[in-house]
Amino acid sequence: MPASYAYLGPEGTFTEVALRTLPEAATRELIPYVSVQSALDAVRAGEAEAAFVPIENSVEGGITTTLDELVAGAPLMIYREVLLSITFALLVRPGTKLSDIKTVSAHPAAQPQVRNWLKGNLPDAHWESAASNADAARLVQEGQYDAAFAGEFAAARYGLQALETGIHDAENAQTRFVLVGRPARPAAPTGADKTSVVLWQRDDHPGGLRDLLGEFATRGINLMLLQSRPTGAGIGNYCFCIDAEGHISDRRVSEALMGLKRICLEVRFLGSYPRAGVSVRDVSAPRPGTSDEEFVSAADWVARCQDGRS
Repeated sequence: MPASYAYLGPEGTFTEVALRTLPEAATRELIPYVSVQSALDAVRAGEAEAAFVPIENSVEGGITTTLDELVAGAPLMIYREVLLSITFALLVRPGTKLSDIKTVSAHPAAQPQVRNWLKGNLPDAHWESAASNADAARLVQEGQYDAAFAGEFAAARYGLQALETGIHDAENAQTRFVLVGRPARPAAPTGADKTSVVLWQRDDHPGGLRDLLGEFATRGINLMLLQSRPTGAGIGNYCFCIDAEGHISDRRVSEALMGLKRICLEVRFLGSYPRAGVSVRDVSAPRPGTSDEEFVSAADWVARCQDGRS
């Protein structure tokens, strides 16, 4: 396996900035790819050890391109996550004034984060989506668009200037990025972990989603992401992407996954990995009756009952 990480490029994306915060990135060749799909396919094809891609932002929720790629195709696993605070700059060719801007471009996930700014400052500008914010900057450099929303750090890379900086509709906006590789044994639990899965129902019936969520609720497992995605099998046919607190080695989590495996048509395990920006002291103690010790005690009691020692 090549010692390289694929990432959503070109150079100068927020993805690259977030990737370089990982210590192991300094020992890998970092290769930009034109899309999330091509970066993940590089891992599936054995061309890269792992891929680093955006998966969620605090304004719009899950990034559907990434979720759909993890739902479909050969299985992949998440091993790390990184949170990055996001603020945009309006990048233009030198000499461009705000009144000159008729077209703007950025990644689709950026639009909800600058929508109000656009309405207030460039109400007549036409929006064009790009493969990434840095790619939008490149297209501005080439003259295809008048301005791009990207990181201010991308200006020098593409010979542009930041006409406006600090652009954001929501204070403290963040994007979550994940390091994705081929399936293997999850990293050891840290005590501040997250487990990601995709669930497919056997059939559509009243209370079906409640049944799935009940496997988590009865074991005191908090959910941090719940998003439905169409399966492509027809209107109303969805799977569910879920992030839950805990590690697959935790008894409450493993038992929840066993319960889901029994009632779901399919369960795809996307990994158990450390939560970014969270330490063990930040994690609430399990609800009474859901700790590993209590699961072990209950299993021992059942065994004693079966042996006539209750």
